[in-house]
Amino acid sequence: MSQLVVYGIPNCNTVKKARTWLDEQGHAYVFHDYKKQGVPADRLDAWIKQVGWEVLVNRQGTTWRQLDDATKAGVVDAASARALMLDKASVIKRPVMERAGKALCVGFDEAKAAALASSLA
Repeated sequence: MSQLVVYGIPNCNTVKKARTWLDEQGHAYVFHDYKKQGVPADRLDAWIKQVGWEVLVNRQGTTWRQLDDATKAGVVDAASARALMLDKASVIKRPVMERAGKALCVGFDEAKAAALASSLA
């Protein structure tokens, strides 16, 4: 079975919760740190196709709120969202969990953990 990859930022509380849950469940994974390793453009393109750019752009986070209004207003389609996410990785909803090139989960909470558990079994 292919390796689970968790994409995110290590100090993000949601990423911490997801990683703790994975550890507690005994699921092995590789962590990809956006801050150190950047956002892989090919993976971002795949996620946009799989889940949509609207799901990936975290409009609730600090990074989004700190953007100027013109930048926010300019995010209107997949191309503009992609450019922003490549420039400011912190605007991507975290974590993105992927296995075999398929995004299994974007973000993390108890409901997503339950759904994820069945796909990792």
